[in-house]
Amino acid sequence: MSIKHPTPVHVIGAGMAGSEAAWQLAKAGVPVILHEMRPERGTDAHQTDGFAELVCSNSFRSDDFENNAVGLLHEEMRRAGSLVMAAAEKAKVPAGGALAVDRDIFSAEVTEVLTSHPLVTVERGEVDGLPPADWENVIIATGPLTSPSLSEGIKSLTGGDELAFFDAIAPIIYKDTIDFDICWYQSRYDKPGPGGTGKDYINCPMNKAEYEAFIQALIEGEKTDFKDWEKNTPYFEGCLPIEVMAERGPETLRHGPMKPVGLTNPHNPDVKAYAIVQLRQDNKLGTLYNMVGFQTKLRHGEQKNVFRTIPGLQNAEFARLGGLHRNTFINSPRVLDGAMRLKADPRLRFAGQITGVEGYVESAAMGILAGRFAAAEAQGADPALPPATTAFGALLGHITGGADAETFQPMNVNFGLFPEIDTPKREGKRLRGKEKTRARKQDIAARALRDLEAWLSGTRQAAAE
Repeated sequence: MSIKHPTPVHVIGAGMAGSEAAWQLAKAGVPVILHEMRPERGTDAHQTDGFAELVCSNSFRSDDFENNAVGLLHEEMRRAGSLVMAAAEKAKVPAGGALAVDRDIFSAEVTEVLTSHPLVTVERGEVDGLPPADWENVIIATGPLTSPSLSEGIKSLTGGDELAFFDAIAPIIYKDTIDFDICWYQSRYDKPGPGGTGKDYINCPMNKAEYEAFIQALIEGEKTDFKDWEKNTPYFEGCLPIEVMAERGPETLRHGPMKPVGLTNPHNPDVKAYAIVQLRQDNKLGTLYNMVGFQTKLRHGEQKNVFRTIPGLQNAEFARLGGLHRNTFINSPRVLDGAMRLKADPRLRFAGQITGVEGYVESAAMGILAGRFAAAEAQGADPALPPATTAFGALLGHITGGADAETFQPMNVNFGLFPEIDTPKREGKRLRGKEKTRARKQDIAARALRDLEAWLSGTRQAAAE
């Protein structure tokens, strides 16, 4: 039987995971004390004191739930009553097959919903060190920019060295400074997406000579210096600075963020571009565009010089230049149990990027689970874990034991984390190659949503009893 007035749950951090965890708790009828250190203490990447501020890209990536693991996670979050996905729907901007948002509208919506909820109490200020012993139920969702004092406290409990990596941020450009006599609107293969038309990106074409000169400028450009304590910190492979990619070989970018496929230049339709830089809408008004895949550690003055060599951006003005910040995460497979509780102190539960998931939606998804688990415990029940066949369960299983603790690194959701499924057939015929891969993804997604509905139904029934 549910307790009518459970002890409040303390959620530390009002980023993607913390905001989602607080929302799930409040929806379940559990009081929440949401701690956010900004604006009293800032970070190297945040610019506001708003909840769920997006500090890197404004994209939540693919929204295709039938063929893409990220899109499947979107759909599972929606069905689980996600605040992040509801806010994204209100703040979405055109982005082809991706879900992207106006970052200011998105953060304002999340902040308003939580601060106005009667069961959520917001306390501004840093939690100095480990949470007090009388906080019985705590979710630490401080993200990759956890304050030094709390980081040291966590380190003292886990007994291991702090793990860290670097994330980079892409520049944002004012649209009215882009030359549309050179650039044009088009999504790859004219693919529309949430709120989009199939013409959701601005494309800047390069010929071979321009591309080769650009690569050379990236490699030779002056970079940000690392402090002594940062020099052995690796990059996260999913968010490499563009100049680091360029150093891996002259063709790397042409097969990555600058690939020229699926696009036709209306200014010169008979000539295929050698490489293309894409810009994605960053705000609802359509006045700001970010440079897709152009995370960078170039110095600010160098960024302006190098990026203005891109055709169509010769007069570009920047609303924000790129940058680099250090992220931290714990060795979750070693230190967390299956419900994301710290083995050394089970009253502490972790959620979000600090657990070693990578990406906005992955972080928010772990916030959903942490909030649901903590709510169940606050109401005297055992947490109900999601099936391993769901995107929720696949991510949770990876960070709480599926990954090798010796080589653990941040991970995005992907179909490789899901349990195997029988080789797909269609109309009695065994498929091969790309058809087999596509059918397998669709079968995994269909299975995930079936199993998710059964899990959600079970948790609803348990909450009602």
